[in-house]
Amino acid sequence: MWNTIAWILQGLLALAFLFHGILYAFRPEPFVRLMREQGKWPPAIPAWFRIFIGVAELLAVVGLVLPGLLRLFTILTPLAAAGLVIVMFSASIYHVRRREGAAVPVVVLVLTAIVAILRWQVVAL
Repeated sequence: MWNTIAWILQGLLALAFLFHGILYAFRPEPFVRLMREQGKWPPAIPAWFRIFIGVAELLAVVGLVLPGLLRLFTILTPLAAAGLVIVMFSASIYHVRRREGAAVPVVVLVLTAIVAILRWQVVAL
């Protein structure tokens, strides 16, 4: 049961971080047009840092899914989740300081922490 829960969370997180990583790393015009019109793009961070975050999130997506599927270097999955915990903790602080909604980053932070714990100790790959 816990293995199934971990895989579901990993899949959902992988999809969320894939979308966000592509958005930050490559800035595809169809995705950012609406945010630009609302005045929410680009974010109030330097461009190089935004790209760094996007690439890191895309690498984390690979770390969340690929080791378990290939049964190679499976230690990377809990490490990727732990790295995303740090990213989401930082994102939560960033959004709180800007007086923006921090509920989504906090929820994602909790979910990534659950995956890290599950894959580290409860149901390791």
